[in-house]
Amino acid sequence: MKFITKDSSFQKDLLDRFIKYVKIWTESDSAKADAGIIPSTERQRDLADVLTAEMKLLGMQDVQTTNDCYTYGFLPATKGYENVPSFCVLAHIDTVEEVTGRDVKPIIHAGYDGAKIFLNCNVCLDPNFDEALADAGKNNETIITTDGTTLLGADDKAGVSEIMTFIQYLVGHPDIKHGKIEVLFSPDEETGHGMDKVPLNLIESRFAYTVDGGHIGELETECFNAYGATITFIGKSTHTGDAMKSGMINACSMASRFVEMIPIKERPETTCNYQGFYAVLDMKCSVEEASVYVLLRDFTEEGMQKRIEFTESLAKMVAASFGGKCKVDFKEQYKNMKAVLNNNPKIVDNLIKAYKESGVEPVFKPIRGGTDGSRLTEMGIPTPNIFTGGHNYHSRSEWASLDQMSSACDVLINLSQTVMTK
Repeated sequence: MKFITKDSSFQKDLLDRFIKYVKIWTESDSAKADAGIIPSTERQRDLADVLTAEMKLLGMQDVQTTNDCYTYGFLPATKGYENVPSFCVLAHIDTVEEVTGRDVKPIIHAGYDGAKIFLNCNVCLDPNFDEALADAGKNNETIITTDGTTLLGADDKAGVSEIMTFIQYLVGHPDIKHGKIEVLFSPDEETGHGMDKVPLNLIESRFAYTVDGGHIGELETECFNAYGATITFIGKSTHTGDAMKSGMINACSMASRFVEMIPIKERPETTCNYQGFYAVLDMKCSVEEASVYVLLRDFTEEGMQKRIEFTESLAKMVAASFGGKCKVDFKEQYKNMKAVLNNNPKIVDNLIKAYKESGVEPVFKPIRGGTDGSRLTEMGIPTPNIFTGGHNYHSRSEWASLDQMSSACDVLINLSQTVMTK
């Protein structure tokens, strides 16, 4: 059934909620998260506090925000439905740091007609180069953009808004029977540390669903295997005027050569679908020491092992060619959730039914990244991913469709029904 998409008052609540959330600055900090500080920014608590208050107003139980900024609560089962298996829905409250999320000024384009949208900072949303935007124009959807000076924050405040509106709808419609539904909002997903301090002791459910996808219909059950690699090159500093005689070894040159030798066709900007990649994200250089931080991504464990071996052998070869030294440190970030979900087909089957009940055709595509669900699946709680209706994430051209967001709410409401079927 369609619920939110047929109820203009709840659509307005969904939109108002989304606009309020994106205006709250929740940008996270990778360096602090890598150092074990969760949340990596105290400003994430500003949204956590808002959500805590709203969840209490909705009558949810055991509502709390932990010391590590995880906001939890549950909607009790309808009387007589206490034996229905509970499930948990999750979204993250932080936004990425690569594009500022401070002072977001959302713009609502009601009944979007498919024309180019010109924003500040020379940002242009052009449906000729954005198929999803062109479709939104054909359907005259209501879309939300930034003013071009910031990202929007639909990743993942669209998911947060949808979960809260889903709970609000169930509370307002006691005729819709359901089991216990747990809600968890996490910090620092964008830093890759969203599940580092997840309060598993609070979660009763044995399966969950993240609401952190993109275009309507996307249903994600597989993601990358992910590692981070820090390559440190050790050189030798001498006076540049005597460098040839005194044997200077320039660590900057070694780092540059290493990056240059990463295959061009195995980089994020040259790959798609099931192709893995090496992504250089950061370099710090001096003559004596230089470091390169690289993301390694692959959908298979065999492919990942080859990438690890290639990275190490390339670094050693480059260092040797300059007469220098190197050290390579690898850190596993998350695993592909596909195998676990394949072994728990009912969890995905319930979601497929919920999509179809909502009038949404499931589109299976791999996540070229990861979600909190990737980590949670690895921890023993299988967690596929639901679309949010957000697009062009991590950019000033980010936008979201209210119509698609409403459909995501419908999926969640129908999911509360399909999990009760045998």
